[in-house]
Amino acid sequence: MAKGIPIIKRDDLIFAIKLLRKMRDPKTKFDEKEFVRSGRDYLYNYAEKNVGPLDPSRRAFLKGILIGIGAAAVLSAIPVISYLNQPEISLKQFPWIIIVDSSGNPIKASQIPVNNPEILLFEYPMQGDITFLLNLGDENDNPIKIPPTTVVIPENGKTYTFPGGVGPNNSIVAFSAICQHLGCTPPEIHFFPPKYMKVGLPTPNFLPEVALQAAQQANAPGVIHCDCHGSTYDPYHGASVLTGPTVRPLPYVQLYWDSNTDYLYAIGMNLNAPTILGRTNNLSGYAYLSSYDQATGCPKMILQSGQNPSNCYTELQSAGNTYQ
Repeated sequence: MAKGIPIIKRDDLIFAIKLLRKMRDPKTKFDEKEFVRSGRDYLYNYAEKNVGPLDPSRRAFLKGILIGIGAAAVLSAIPVISYLNQPEISLKQFPWIIIVDSSGNPIKASQIPVNNPEILLFEYPMQGDITFLLNLGDENDNPIKIPPTTVVIPENGKTYTFPGGVGPNNSIVAFSAICQHLGCTPPEIHFFPPKYMKVGLPTPNFLPEVALQAAQQANAPGVIHCDCHGSTYDPYHGASVLTGPTVRPLPYVQLYWDSNTDYLYAIGMNLNAPTILGRTNNLSGYAYLSSYDQATGCPKMILQSGQNPSNCYTELQSAGNTYQ
């Protein structure tokens, strides 16, 4: 704790953001009156139903929120929940954001390992919008050119175009790391490189046979699979749906690669593709990126080699290797 401000773990922050999204959604609106009547049990049941299974640490986090806000009687929590449940803020347009490492140095596309089992994430377009960064390859870890493809949305039968990969081999892609079924996040949802596409691996790396068969039929050397409920996506073809229960592909973040510097930028999202789970619009959210320049809106910028950005950047972070 610093200066009286509690430090929240990144995973708990993402969980809280997802919970608030559901509380604000008219289809899953949080019932404050029922919360007064039933107390923390209602909050636990609501969170489990709308956000996902609650392990002991997540229950402890929710309990800590109630205790921390002085909810000796749950009624006292209502003003705090109402305060947290503020209206969304909106971006006028998708910002142009460069991807950097923890030291603020721009990431170089040629240095991203092919078929990396480590979960690499950046946030875009707003805080909490975690996104996979993948350099896709074949079974021999050679990069594969990812061409543009038409993606079908099973939910409504509509289609949109995924523009394909970028980088020196056109093999680098970026997709939302929030499962489109019930919002599970890494490590529950993660990338299965080709060499891990085997049935019978230990949990959480177990890949059901139905997912393996669907991948083979789609000619997908690897998949993004969610261990929570079994949803499977094809990152080689726009993160299209391979197996349910999801009925929505993972939204993609459009990348730009500057061949002169080898730098990568996140520059937009497809308005015809599904939105990030729980969002009515990908241009609306609950917090700007910490580097977002509200005065300029982060317009297109091209950095010179060796130049580090002072704003309009997103940090690439590791969520670990689920195969170790």
